[in-house]
Amino acid sequence: MTVATRVAAGLPQRSTAWSSGVARYGRPIGLAALVLMLGFLTVYPMAMLLYGSLHSTPPGIPGTFNIDGYAGLLTSETLIVLANTVGLSLIKTILSLALAVLLAWIIARTDTPGRGVLEVLITLPFFIPPILTATAWAMLGNAQVGTINLAWRWLSGTDGTLIDVYSYGGVIWHMMQYSTPFIFLFVVDAFRAMDPALEESSRMSGASRWQTFWRITFVLMLPVTSSAFILSFIRGMESFESAVFFGTPVGINVITTTIYNSITQRAQPDYQSATALGFAAMALMFVLLVLQSRMLRGKNFATVTGKGYAPNVTRLGALRWLTFAICIAFFLATVVLPIGQLLLSSFFQFFGFYQLDMLTLDHYRSVWRNRDFWTSFGNTLLLGVSGATATMALGAIVAYVTTRTRWPGRRLIDLLAWLPWMMPGMVLGIGFLWGFASLPHAIPIYGTLWALLLAYLALGTPVAVRVASAAYQQIAADIEECSRVHGAGWWQTLWRILVALAWPALAVGWVLIFFGIMRELSASILLYAPGTEVLSVTMLKMWSGGKPEEVSVVGLLMLAMVLLFRWLQLRFLQRRIRTL
Repeated sequence: MTVATRVAAGLPQRSTAWSSGVARYGRPIGLAALVLMLGFLTVYPMAMLLYGSLHSTPPGIPGTFNIDGYAGLLTSETLIVLANTVGLSLIKTILSLALAVLLAWIIARTDTPGRGVLEVLITLPFFIPPILTATAWAMLGNAQVGTINLAWRWLSGTDGTLIDVYSYGGVIWHMMQYSTPFIFLFVVDAFRAMDPALEESSRMSGASRWQTFWRITFVLMLPVTSSAFILSFIRGMESFESAVFFGTPVGINVITTTIYNSITQRAQPDYQSATALGFAAMALMFVLLVLQSRMLRGKNFATVTGKGYAPNVTRLGALRWLTFAICIAFFLATVVLPIGQLLLSSFFQFFGFYQLDMLTLDHYRSVWRNRDFWTSFGNTLLLGVSGATATMALGAIVAYVTTRTRWPGRRLIDLLAWLPWMMPGMVLGIGFLWGFASLPHAIPIYGTLWALLLAYLALGTPVAVRVASAAYQQIAADIEECSRVHGAGWWQTLWRILVALAWPALAVGWVLIFFGIMRELSASILLYAPGTEVLSVTMLKMWSGGKPEEVSVVGLLMLAMVLLFRWLQLRFLQRRIRTL
């Protein structure tokens, strides 16, 4: 638009030299800055992870380079750790996938009563920090004084033990409480989007319901189920809370707990072995993602066509109450029982001893007077709000570059933003531990809140980019072009058009990232310093210090924050649906 045209239209004048300068140099500088930022959040910790695995001394101390860390991976002890990690994650993922598919089928394809409410209840465990359910189930399923076993002995009149969570089964069960709703969120929409005509054709050709499910439904959902399976498997391999609570006390070690113990539980921390193990875990996850890509390459799984259709709802008759009971049972086991245990133990002097004369409010008073709790509470809120905001802002910019432009370098930017998916929190934490300790003293990140904030930013960027990309793709390009034609700059268009139209989805993404920051423990436990603890770290320290009742109080306060933000997220979703 010329200067004369802008004056006639009543728009502010812009310098032609300034405009040409911005067009010529602004975009390359902006792209370079974005690549550098993403590189620092992803490539730098990966490079420092490799560096640390070859370095013989702890971060910041001069040493030599060797492969002793990788040689240590060939020991029988390490091989058992790898087998435990892969085996537990694989079994957990298979069981979670089967349960999630069943629950998704119930919600999307049957006439089960109250499906809308049931869907919210089924997904709620995904938003509860695992450390809350871990502490609750450690008190529910303790073989000696666990609430479930005490109730069983009282009902049966025997001295037997019904469950013991300090076992392989306990580790798997706790991991499933998070991974089942995680996979459910992927699968339920795939059930809704599938054209039922494909299944009807199979039935008309003589196939049974079971044959139709395996040969048609399951095969067509393979892209979704395989992606959910791989992501859940990766999340299982990076799981820390389940193993440290239920595995470590009975000698069941996995990659994350081995890294944690090598660094924090030894008189002489073994950083090299821990880093080598972390790098090997990351390489294994990269191989899994490559295998998934090759498995799906060249295959057509189209299920949504231009032909109109409505989801096929199966009439279950009296069996609909059985499916209703299955959904309620899952909610009771994953939400009601843990929350009930936290409430119960917070009001008694000692958990496992539930006499009326032991009722007390001392644990609430103790937490109220605990300065460490208030420090971690403030740090969690500060990092949650600032981290979620910064991550969504970065994700919105990255998504714009990768989905709305043809700029050179956009594929590299998309790759850099995606890399943290294959880096478990513990592995990313140890990479940043090396990276921050190796920075010049003029850049004091190590031991500050900045270290945690940058780790959360890296872990949340893939989520932010995916949420923003999906929102942008729903906005027609001609709206953006109209803004640019009328003289708006790149930032103005991004802020006033795309962000303004996509803000409900971005707000939902913000809440998801906030949940992720509140839930994060594996990276936090390696990067925190005195005074920078977050709530999850404080809870783990309280539990290790033998204060499960105070942990229950902190867990209830943390849970109240989770429910508040979950309610806000649902309100945003409902408002967005009403405006469509």
